[in-house]
Amino acid sequence: MKGEPMSEEQWHDVGDVTELSQRPLQQVLVGRTKIALSCVDGIFGAIHGACNHVGGPLGQGSLDGEYVVCPWHNWKFHRVTGQGEPGYEEDRVPQFEFRQEGGRLLVRGTPTTGRNKVAHPPHPLDRDTRREPGPLRVAGISTTIMDNAHPRYSTSEALLESALEHAKAKHAIETRMIKLRELSFRACEGYYSRSAHACTWPCSISQMDPADGMSVVYENLVFWADVVLVATPIRWGAASSLFFKMAERLNTVQNQITIRNRVMLNNKVAGFIVTGGQDNVQAVAGQMMLFFGELGMQFPQFPFIAHSRGWTAEDMERNIEVVKRSEDLHNGARALLDRCLDLAESLQSSASRDFERSGRKASGMEQRNRA
Repeated sequence: MKGEPMSEEQWHDVGDVTELSQRPLQQVLVGRTKIALSCVDGIFGAIHGACNHVGGPLGQGSLDGEYVVCPWHNWKFHRVTGQGEPGYEEDRVPQFEFRQEGGRLLVRGTPTTGRNKVAHPPHPLDRDTRREPGPLRVAGISTTIMDNAHPRYSTSEALLESALEHAKAKHAIETRMIKLRELSFRACEGYYSRSAHACTWPCSISQMDPADGMSVVYENLVFWADVVLVATPIRWGAASSLFFKMAERLNTVQNQITIRNRVMLNNKVAGFIVTGGQDNVQAVAGQMMLFFGELGMQFPQFPFIAHSRGWTAEDMERNIEVVKRSEDLHNGARALLDRCLDLAESLQSSASRDFERSGRKASGMEQRNRA
């Protein structure tokens, strides 16, 4: 009984029956084991407190009918048998035997059933982040928002397109354009706020939603690109809302550094294009650099180009014409790409003797135009 030394085969007193029955679900300790103890209509259930998925605390979750819902990623297990929800019955957490004695609830120290984790095929993003062989690769990420059915001219995207075209035409380098507005993806749902370990790689949303558009960003940023150019307009003195929506979902990459000391972005280079009718260029670029620096990315000398006609010159029609006709701005975007390629080639050459050089020549300081 309570206060006496007990082996794992003994019964453990977990509390007063009346008090325990007042809470539909709670976490209790049986020896050193956390148990999800539930009570519905006076009937108790006791299952192991660690979820099959990534170990979420079932006893801190909620009840959906007869099922305990994990507070981390919403996996469900029957509160009495420990079996998974309909369709996933083979996934099972251990069930514990209990009895009432003298107004106390006793739980046996060893489970009556075992844990069963059904083998699921690995997620496509759950693989080695080692760079695939080949010459440098460039991804552009446009964060501007518009109605694709009725597109408008985007100054930030136009400069990004000039940079990517330059990579293909001058350096014969493979490029990819990612337009966030064309990707359907959910906002970050705050798993990190529940527990650092609840923010997983691959992202929990991507694991649950095969159509998650952020998988395109993860695939290109983590596995494919050596250089990433991110373009954004200035919106109310800040980057595009789509940039922040993407950044929040990239917390899954940064969190691997925090909880596992796993740096997923190695020897990768980032550059930035910032345009807008409002000023605040340095603040927008600085925040973007801080974020991508936290992910582990490197920056060339003069890591961004920008254009803004300022708060008092928000005549957007004229601003668009300026960007369309300005060779300096488009050359600036090309020069930014060259600086990024210089650094990326140096990083990749240092990292691997087998790195396949593209045959391109370094741009040289005399060609580095700062817009």
